[in-house]
Amino acid sequence: MANFLPTLSTSFIVISAILVAIGWVQIAKRRIAKHRRLMTWAAVFATLFFIIYLSRTVLVGNTEFGGPDNVKTIYLIFLLFHIVLATVGGVMGLIALRWGYTNQLQKHRRIGPIASVIWFCTAITGVTVYVLLYIVYPGGHTKPLLDAIF
Repeated sequence: MANFLPTLSTSFIVISAILVAIGWVQIAKRRIAKHRRLMTWAAVFATLFFIIYLSRTVLVGNTEFGGPDNVKTIYLIFLLFHIVLATVGGVMGLIALRWGYTNQLQKHRRIGPIASVIWFCTAITGVTVYVLLYIVYPGGHTKPLLDAIF
């Protein structure tokens, strides 16, 4: 049960990336309405991920890496890379959505593919972080953010 929320949120990111990929196929076939619906649903699943991740971070905390020390440094560098990708991809995705919804299509066509590729990388690195943190190695100590602050 302890891994339920991380499993759920990671699943939402994977679903989001799959929907983005299907959306790409649809726009390549000039199926604009399907593309828009798929990208909207991709954003919904990404938002659900973010809500679960943020809620868990604040209320439950983040789980420390429980693997060996010689792997921990590599894991932390990889985690930082994932966080940067997620942040950049999320912001670019929001911009792409806004430009798509407001029919600024020239701008949307420039940023959309880049945002999508970054989002695919975010999903892949997110799953890798999940696997390292909850499957390959036992999770370490978890401390709620509010306890750490107060």
